[in-house]
Amino acid sequence: MGAAGAARRAARRLRGGLAAGLCALLAACASVPDAPSGTAEGAFSRGGRFAITMTETSGQQQAVQGGFTWRDDGRRYQLDLTNPLGSTEARVEGGPGHATLTKADGTVLQASSPDALVEEALGSPVPVSGLRDWLRGQVADDAPAGKLQRDGQGRPVSFEQDGWQARLSRYDDLGPGLLVLQRTEPGRRIVVRLAVSQP
Repeated sequence: MGAAGAARRAARRLRGGLAAGLCALLAACASVPDAPSGTAEGAFSRGGRFAITMTETSGQQQAVQGGFTWRDDGRRYQLDLTNPLGSTEARVEGGPGHATLTKADGTVLQASSPDALVEEALGSPVPVSGLRDWLRGQVADDAPAGKLQRDGQGRPVSFEQDGWQARLSRYDDLGPGLLVLQRTEPGRRIVVRLAVSQP
C-alpha cells in the first residue's frame, strides 16, 4: 500500500510537472504582452487541443493534455498552453535567435531556441521550432527531411525531420487539422498529438 501510494504520488507529480511545463510552453500569462493581431503579411494562427504521451521502456506511461493557441505575425511567434480546465499555464515566444518561456507563476526562462527552453522546463523535447512550418503544412527548410510523402495535392503527409516522425492529415485551407509527432529516445518514446479546432 505504501509503495503503491508513493508510486501514485510520484506519477501525479510527474504529470503535474509535465502539464505545467507543457502549458508553460504555451500559456498566456498576464505579465506577457498580447500577441500580434494577425493582420501583417505572413500572419498565421491556429488553436485546438494537444496531448503528449511519454512511454518508458519499462511500460510506464505519463500523459498530459490541454489546449493550445499558436500566433505568428511573420517575424515572431507565440505559443500558449492551457490545462484541461482552461487555465493558462505558460507561454513560449520566439523570433530569430531567441526564445522566452513564461510560466504561470511568472518565472521567465530565456534561450537561443524554444526547443531548448521546453526541454529544460519539461524534461522532454517538443518540436516548437518545427511547428512554425508544420502547422502550415510545410516542411521546414532549415533542416533536412527524410521519407517525405505527399498527397495528391502536393501537401506533405509524412516525413522525418529533426529527429521527429511527423504525420499530417485532415487538411483545410490553412494547413493540417491533425499533427501526430513521434520521437524515440534511449529509454522512452514521445508522442505529441495536435488537433486543430479553430483557425
